[in-house]
Amino acid sequence: MAVSGVGVWSAQLHYGDAARAAEAAAELEQLGYQALWIPDMGGGTLFDAAERLLAATSRVTVASGVLSLWNFEVADVVRGRAALEAAYPGRFLLGIGVSHAIAVDHGDPGRYRRPVAAMEAFLDALDAAEPAVPAANRVLAALGPRMLGVAAKRSAGVHSYLVTPQHTAAAREAVGAGPLLLPEQTVILCADADEAHEIGGRWLRGYLSLPNYANSLIRLGFTAEEVAEVSDRVFDAMIAWGDEEAIARRVREHRDAGADHVTLQVLTADQQAFPLTEWRRLAPAVV
Repeated sequence: MAVSGVGVWSAQLHYGDAARAAEAAAELEQLGYQALWIPDMGGGTLFDAAERLLAATSRVTVASGVLSLWNFEVADVVRGRAALEAAYPGRFLLGIGVSHAIAVDHGDPGRYRRPVAAMEAFLDALDAAEPAVPAANRVLAALGPRMLGVAAKRSAGVHSYLVTPQHTAAAREAVGAGPLLLPEQTVILCADADEAHEIGGRWLRGYLSLPNYANSLIRLGFTAEEVAEVSDRVFDAMIAWGDEEAIARRVREHRDAGADHVTLQVLTADQQAFPLTEWRRLAPAVV
């Protein structure tokens, strides 16, 4: 699948009001965004949500960002993806990830083991299914070198979440010229640093308490101390904030580092609301 330009990553498009999500999807397509990414937080509703977004649009790619392999049986993934492909050929991109130990082990301690091996086994099952899920129609969530290697060999590329342009450059070097790089970039449209920290500080601290994201930053040269305290340097590296041009500049940095497509997650003071105003403001600058 060819995914380019700029997209939108949005939990609201999956878990918000279904009618409003469909209306928003249609408008996002009209605004010129090239892909709509939705997360999987459990509950088995991913394919239903993707179908609603596909039905509301005519050409935009809808992607899972990402389906946790621990949350689904392979047969259900194969069946759900096949139904979307039959109804909307070439428009659904299956993003797959291994999530985090704290989430997977909740209620079932010890389930999260050997995540790279678990991914390999899941991909083996997708390859052996009938119909198979082609490597060209799936991407993997990958931060570290081992999972980047699996993504380069066994999928169309990498959907990296909560990363910097520096990580995008390192990922491009790791996977080579062929695989797609499709990073997520969190953004806040705001006037100053205090406002940005008020909106995004607690949100970012939650993510950086997870070893996957903390270790990814440490590999890029940040110290464990500044990651733990979410220093200003860490905040500014992870979240692009400011006006439209500041956000567009960060998108260009990812593209210059080797990204094929950048998908924007917009944070606002009300993180449950659809950020329609912000999506509209950003579109002329980034699409």
